[in-house]
Amino acid sequence: MEFPAFVTHYHLADKAPFLNLSELREPELSEVLEVLEVLEVLEDLEGRRRSSQLQRIFGRRYMELRRLTEARLHELFVQAGGKPERRAPHYFVLGASSWYRGLALGTQEVVVAMSTLPFEVTSFTYPDSFTAMGFLPRYGLPYEARPHHQRVFRMDQLLAVIERYGLPADEAEPTYDGYQDRPFEKYLEVQLWSDQPIRELLDSSGPAPNRR
Repeated sequence: MEFPAFVTHYHLADKAPFLNLSELREPELSEVLEVLEVLEVLEDLEGRRRSSQLQRIFGRRYMELRRLTEARLHELFVQAGGKPERRAPHYFVLGASSWYRGLALGTQEVVVAMSTLPFEVTSFTYPDSFTAMGFLPRYGLPYEARPHHQRVFRMDQLLAVIERYGLPADEAEPTYDGYQDRPFEKYLEVQLWSDQPIRELLDSSGPAPNRR
């Protein structure tokens, strides 16, 4: 069975690629400053959503859910034999996703060949990690458990997983309104746990203060 030989990272048009809310805190910042910085970013994202520039939901407990999810991702990847170099990964989708691209106006993308991503620092979930890790019910969101959930796969398992479960249907929706209340499996999410394979892309994005 054939599957895409590339992965895609999507980002907002006026933001650099590979920004991660989990990395906002610098070591010298206090916890209060960390909270303020995160809130500032979340407020900006929520403002974009209200003005119809962005469809993605960032609720009050988004960061709590995100950190739970990323901690579990890291734990399961290590158990699977992975050797992560980061606490939080860089995120991609397998191939491309018209559904993900439609989350924001003017979404930009970075395409990376899968052959450049070493197995020991690359994992994937089926579907996105928020769904797959199974924490959604804690936040009042719908969740339908499936056999491939609560698992983090190595990239050398990709063919076997696709042969068993198939590829998700990347179906566009007439509206994103209330999408967070509908279970969905739109794409496979690929997590890169190292900066090295995309070092040139990170360096070309400019210094951290200008990337946010």
